[in-house]
Amino acid sequence: MSGEIQPGESGRGRNVRRSRWVNLALVAAIVAIVGIALAIDSGRSVDGDRFVGTDTAATERIEADHPDYEPWFETVFAPTSGEVESGLFALQAALGGIVLGYVIATLKARRAVERVQAPPDGS
Repeated sequence: MSGEIQPGESGRGRNVRRSRWVNLALVAAIVAIVGIALAIDSGRSVDGDRFVGTDTAATERIEADHPDYEPWFETVFAPTSGEVESGLFALQAALGGIVLGYVIATLKARRAVERVQAPPDGS
């Protein structure tokens, strides 16, 4: 052994192993959350109403409770089908993810630059 630190002894190896377990636990938690949500939804939903959004559900509830209700305004753009609506929602989510990723990367880079430019004595 030429002075190398073996995983599990000390130093970086221990942190790598811990981060693997944390990553595996996070993936397992995400899978569990999605599985539970799908299991709960399958028991409550009729096949045609499987993935209806909250806007549709709220509109139907308002119309059922108050049949004389008049909307304040009409929609500016109504998608031609559910697939178009779903695609636009996915596009919106992707753009939001890009913006969020940009902001996080910018803040991380700014912090790295501040650490490099900071005096070594901490003042």
